[in-house]
Amino acid sequence: MFTVASLWIPFTVTAAIGQVARNAMQRQLTGPLGTWGATNIRFLFGFPFAILFFLGVLAATGDRVPWPAPAFWPWLLLGALCQIVATGLMLLAMNERSFVVTTAYIKTEAIQTAIFGFVFLGDDLTVSKVIAILIATVGVVVTALRPGGAKGFSDWRPTVIGLVSAAAFALSANGYRGAIITIEGTSFVTAATYTLVFGLFVQTLILTIYLLARAPGVLKAIMGLWKPSLLAGFMGAFASQFWFLAFALTAAANVRTLALVEVLFAQAVAYYSFKQPISARELAGIVLIVIGVGLLVAA
Repeated sequence: MFTVASLWIPFTVTAAIGQVARNAMQRQLTGPLGTWGATNIRFLFGFPFAILFFLGVLAATGDRVPWPAPAFWPWLLLGALCQIVATGLMLLAMNERSFVVTTAYIKTEAIQTAIFGFVFLGDDLTVSKVIAILIATVGVVVTALRPGGAKGFSDWRPTVIGLVSAAAFALSANGYRGAIITIEGTSFVTAATYTLVFGLFVQTLILTIYLLARAPGVLKAIMGLWKPSLLAGFMGAFASQFWFLAFALTAAANVRTLALVEVLFAQAVAYYSFKQPISARELAGIVLIVIGVGLLVAA
């Protein structure tokens, strides 16, 4: 029977679709704005939409503005700051290694999210869930790695950077979940959206100050491209809204493992839009992802 608790499944799938769209929009803006300029778009232009989402949630639910416990703030800062660090390390790793290999490193996030969630939040970590996460992660690695590409895993420096980036993404997911579950006396929708507003505020503040100090011309360029930036910001806030709703209902590891379906969406786009054939290795990886995700949902 479908329950409120199981809503994390459609929430996560919706977030993954939104993230694919946001990434495509950001990628088009990387050229004129640079890496950090394009990154800041998701925060700077996403923040106003998060506020609108929050006002809409309050109107729909009748909830009051929450007053979170003191523990909310360290969890929130952990989520917001680790996400920025993770993004920077990911970009650094991609500069030293191919995109597909770096992606394989980053997708170990699901495993690390499960470990951190178990240690810091006491999330349930059954044998069946561990097996499901491992199978899905192996599927992503098999799909991402290409024979003869970029020295495999032999170069330790980008390997370490990529794995640390995945750890930061994992800490970020658990940080946001930790913040959400500290908010009591309100609906999970209000708690999730409230956390999103403050998370985007912190990230917007930090990256905007950084760009003002190091690259003020980038901020001017961002404002000059406000129309495409606005759409990318909306999609970023839209995707984050559903990530946070999912985090409010289940362990971050479940969310980040199911989120591996993003790889399937990317493969579908490559096949149908760009007519890129799917190899036997990629097909095997996709099958593993589907099996892992299926086992996780069943668990």
